[in-house]
Amino acid sequence: MADNKAKRGRADRALIALTEKYEVAYWSKKFKVTPAKLKYAVKKVGRSAKKVEAYIKLQKHRASDKSRIALSEAYEVRYWSKRFKITPAKLKAAVAAAGHSSRKVEAYLAARKAAKKKSAKKTTKKAAKRKSAA
Repeated sequence: MADNKAKRGRADRALIALTEKYEVAYWSKKFKVTPAKLKYAVKKVGRSAKKVEAYIKLQKHRASDKSRIALSEAYEVRYWSKRFKITPAKLKAAVAAAGHSSRKVEAYLAARKAAKKKSAKKTTKKAAKRKSAA
């Protein structure tokens, strides 16, 4: 689908011409993105429809994966461990308890931290009572 309408061969279908409105509409609909996102993808990777499709799929994958923790990927475990300031083993335990959603894991860790603080206060109060009684 290049801009020469007389030539409709195989190479013509493999390219995206941003100068033609009908092509922008066609490829936007095909890849299920807005025309602006299509234009950005073409500027980023070139006019090849295959490259644009791969780029758009990658971007959609990254967007959907931002809120999920994949324990099978080492870089993900490192990233989320640093983000939550916990060890990888504790992260794996938290994911096992709360699920793979980063929001649920964050809420689980916050609840555990609050419970730990609460129990620490109780133990200090008990120790203070023992000292004063003795």
